Amino acid sequence: MQTASAAPMPIPGHIDPVPVARAPFARPDGRVDLVGLDKGAIRVALEAAGMEPKQAKLRAKQLWHWIYNRGVTDFTLMTDIAKAQHPWLAERFVVGRPDVKEAQVSEDGTRKWLLTSPDGQDYEMVFIPDADRGTLCVSSQVGCTLNCRFCHTGTMRLVRNLTAGEIVGQVMLARDALGEWPSSPDGRLLTNIVMMGMGEPLYNFDAVRDGLKIVMDGDGLALSKRRITLSTSGVVPMMARAGEEIGVNLAVSLHAVTKDVRDEIVPLNRKYGIEELLQACADYPGANNARRITFEYVMLKDKNDSDADARELVRLLRQFKLPAKVNLIPFNPWPGAEYECSTPERIRSFSNIVFEGGISAPVRTPRGRDIDAACGQLKTAAEKKSRAELDRLAAEKQAALG
Repeated sequence: MQTASAAPMPIPGHIDPVPVARAPFARPDGRVDLVGLDKGAIRVALEAAGMEPKQAKLRAKQLWHWIYNRGVTDFTLMTDIAKAQHPWLAERFVVGRPDVKEAQVSEDGTRKWLLTSPDGQDYEMVFIPDADRGTLCVSSQVGCTLNCRFCHTGTMRLVRNLTAGEIVGQVMLARDALGEWPSSPDGRLLTNIVMMGMGEPLYNFDAVRDGLKIVMDGDGLALSKRRITLSTSGVVPMMARAGEEIGVNLAVSLHAVTKDVRDEIVPLNRKYGIEELLQACADYPGANNARRITFEYVMLKDKNDSDADARELVRLLRQFKLPAKVNLIPFNPWPGAEYECSTPERIRSFSNIVFEGGISAPVRTPRGRDIDAACGQLKTAAEKKSRAELDRLAAEKQAALG
């Protein structure tokens, strides 16, 4: 048995998250970005800039409304704040948005934005429109620490965590693009959020929690926690805390039902095994038949897609008495991937067995493949384009030099 003071065993192919400060980045002009700050933090920022405490409390409430309910970025348009105070605010603060490096639209209507941070790091977000909902896939990290072998995003090194402001900023930017200000629950195109973009949300817990609390605040962006899903590959120690402190729907990247296969494709399994993970799911606060836990299962040919795998999946979910839904995800290929997608017939057979076991197992329709916006593909096209662009510019420069 490992003692409390013993160093944890390393996981081959896995990089544990590094401590990264979550404070906002200093802007070159010295101003503070208010996006990502809650009411209390806005008040503190105003007081730190020299505003009298009683006035700061009032102004914080007004700024919150204009920023998160109205989507306003220009202080001069905040009509209930005295005009004489607009220059004072503009000198010290900014209501920012992520910088868009590239925006793409798929033939199926999926939108993808390549965003760049103040320190020059790239990350992505994706909006998926459907007839009955519109889902924004939000990133939590620049890169990823998990190195899941079927996921192209997982081949990237972890650079750093995103701040709460960068997480909320993705939602704000999507609202801008969709013309959904002022914030209203009626007639929205953006109805759902999934923390399923780049990164493992539970390895950036504080920023994800703080960002989602702003998104869920009824006086601001006002998106119900029942419309938000947090996806984890199984960071077991943080799952109960996520349920207690955030309270959103839970999705788990399961992808295999045996230790050997999950050890291979989801290296985190070597630290937190399947049974430990499923017990954490069973203990997740708020999970019930009305709020089922979603299990993501990517379909890999001859790896995890047999009838025996399907029956074992049903057995495991029944063993832990889990209120569950299984999303079967056809593997989205990427250059250099060592796996292939299961055949449609194999996926259909797997789905039927799980359905017959009394568990919903729909097959997810791939979206945004033509712009590399599908599950597991984030940032691939942008990286390739960046390299190609650099090569082109280098060639042009060389030609100009003769």
